[in-house]
Amino acid sequence: MTSYVVVTGTGTEVGKTVVTAALAASYAGAGARVAVVKPVQTGVRADEPGDAHEVSRLSGVSQVCELTRLADPLAPDSAARLRGIVLPGIKELAERILGRFSRRDCSCGRPGSTTTAISARGKRPEVQSRREEDGDGVDDDGVDVVLIEGAGGVLVRLDGEGGTIADLAVSLRDAGAEVEVLVVAVAGLGTLNHTELTVEALRSRGLEPRGVVIGSWPAEPGLAERCNLGDLPAVADVPLLGTVPEGAGSLPPVEFRRRAPDWLGPSVQSAVGLRAAIVASTASRNAGIRS
Repeated sequence: MTSYVVVTGTGTEVGKTVVTAALAASYAGAGARVAVVKPVQTGVRADEPGDAHEVSRLSGVSQVCELTRLADPLAPDSAARLRGIVLPGIKELAERILGRFSRRDCSCGRPGSTTTAISARGKRPEVQSRREEDGDGVDDDGVDVVLIEGAGGVLVRLDGEGGTIADLAVSLRDAGAEVEVLVVAVAGLGTLNHTELTVEALRSRGLEPRGVVIGSWPAEPGLAERCNLGDLPAVADVPLLGTVPEGAGSLPPVEFRRRAPDWLGPSVQSAVGLRAAIVASTASRNAGIRS
């Protein structure tokens, strides 16, 4: 069964993309078949690489896609309203994501292979799916884990009806998917309050976050950062699963992939119940080869 891991954060620019890339690299390195979805990308023009492309560049995972792209650097709902765009609702997003990884003709291919046209004002954008010449779709056997990177913080509106990344996780879970949520937080002052509020928002929707990852750990941490290592799990009542070093996204991709498991460790794979999925899928593939 495919596991869906929703990566959200305590705010914008907290390191969600780099953490998502580190997760993807770690899972792929452990033998899992990984895909990455960015439901809504804002602040990036049609001819620019987005977060999904960056995840692929760093992790080496080729099965990545965006569902919607909006050029203005605003929250998705704000960016859509500015241009007269009607965004798909949370339930529709969940159906699109589940559909992509439950059928053989999945169109999630190379980086940037799936985007959304947003030129028509006042109309619901139509998804434009195409397959890159050098990239196939998801293998017929599917994937073991799908990473879903949110936009901004946990309560940022992804549609015009107030739906959030937390609501997307709920919708996926209610549809029968195995869903886990990881929270990306900053290291310094303010993170205790922001993380606790994020965790409370998730729990109010019946979602128990598996843990927190610090998205950018400074090379020379100050007093606040050092104290927060111990205080974060106590205040938010969730485990601290890892710390990604500051500037990790600037590393050469090969080096990034080599070091990523050390930043997150086996506790992350254990937290999202991935080891069993890897073992099961590997056994299934081996059995298929032998037959």
